[in-house]
Amino acid sequence: MEDLLSRIKSIKENDIPLAYKLIDHTTRHEWEAYSKQLRDEYRQCESEGLEIQSLKPAFEYLYSLEPSPLKAYACDLLFEEILKLPTRSDYPYREPNAIDDIRAARPGAGHARLPYDADKLRDKLAGAWYGRICGCLAGKTVEGIRTEELIPFLEESGNYPMHRYILSSDLPSDYETRYKFHFKNTCYADRISCAPTDDDTNYTCLYQQLIEKYGRGFTPSDVCSIWLTRQPVSAYCTAERAAYCNMIKGLRPPYTASFQNSYREWIGAQIRADYFGYINPGDPEAAADMAYMDACISHTKNGIYGEMFVSAMIAAAAADLSIPQIIDAGLNEIPASCRLQAQARELVSMYTQGLSCEDAFRHIHTLYDEHTGYGWCHTISNALIVIAALLYGNGDYGKSICLAVQTGFDTDCNGATVGSIIGMLYGRAAVGEEWTRPLKDELSTSIIGVGKVKIPELIETTLKHIGI
Repeated sequence: MEDLLSRIKSIKENDIPLAYKLIDHTTRHEWEAYSKQLRDEYRQCESEGLEIQSLKPAFEYLYSLEPSPLKAYACDLLFEEILKLPTRSDYPYREPNAIDDIRAARPGAGHARLPYDADKLRDKLAGAWYGRICGCLAGKTVEGIRTEELIPFLEESGNYPMHRYILSSDLPSDYETRYKFHFKNTCYADRISCAPTDDDTNYTCLYQQLIEKYGRGFTPSDVCSIWLTRQPVSAYCTAERAAYCNMIKGLRPPYTASFQNSYREWIGAQIRADYFGYINPGDPEAAADMAYMDACISHTKNGIYGEMFVSAMIAAAAADLSIPQIIDAGLNEIPASCRLQAQARELVSMYTQGLSCEDAFRHIHTLYDEHTGYGWCHTISNALIVIAALLYGNGDYGKSICLAVQTGFDTDCNGATVGSIIGMLYGRAAVGEEWTRPLKDELSTSIIGVGKVKIPELIETTLKHIGI
């Protein structure tokens, strides 16, 4: 929009409010500084179908500026213009944010509870907890790597197709000169004394604390409260960090999610889904409703749907459905006409028609570029990996989590989510000792007042919360 660009270029030093001049914009983390998120913002607006082209000149000009009070001030002006943008008339998706609108947009109406065997529940919850924690650890070692380095490394270490943890002993002596990925600064299953702290397991434990304090009728404001009081800001990433900063500014849901948060459809909410599935066995709708109450504080549209989808799948897995039925139960809780639904249904259809495992994951790589933050960390790209790993893993825990990890993208998130679903479906015995042994039955967290916790205690508290 030429008018906005002209306004920005005409800004004088005296026009910039003092508050902008008191901040050191060069050192602000990109997750906390909207002026450093412009590329992701533009891509996000495009995918949402906004008529963003009119603002492209302003975006391009602001890209070229170094961090400064002027840039920060101008980006706030840009954000105000983004809020005014209409959706393209040819945009094919309907993607509401309000819970009632999401319910109304689901495929079909009214979803009955699924029967489950209460006598098996403790075992299933043990499978889910251990499945999530071990799946997270399997992917944590290579979180952030790209497949052009991951696959050759796995091949060289005799672990491709991946079938076990990646160990410190797998590293060649010259790895520091051969790989861009920082293998030295990561976590290995043969070098831990318990399950390490990770955001993918922190949230599962944090939401057990949420239910303990507020009960099953918790609100989005309750989630904000527990975020602010039980974890440091460093525990939060991307959309969560942006939302956390918005909470501190005094914003309340849903504005904590939508205000200057270019990560609003990234994977962060999707990895927070599990506990709501755990405590609603056989009730995907209730699980998805709880997931919404959490997701809406930091995400919009498909960012919200990702958490609802995963929590519903976990709840359905407690009812001993087939894997395709579990995926279907999850998709039934999100809008029929959204991007996640469309791309997930397409992938399931391709699987049904005989698409090979290799081609399925290659298809995901053609849709999303793992070399961009947006592609690597988006809800949909990673949800598709979860779906493919579940379908092609054929119910085998190790194969399923390894498929989720070896395809790249957000490896620890996807390993954890797949592990949680398979563990809930098949129980504790599905997660072999080769996976659980390094944990020594303990999990480390960054949650204030929790710290290190015994995994069996987490399981028992989960059983208690099912009965609240």
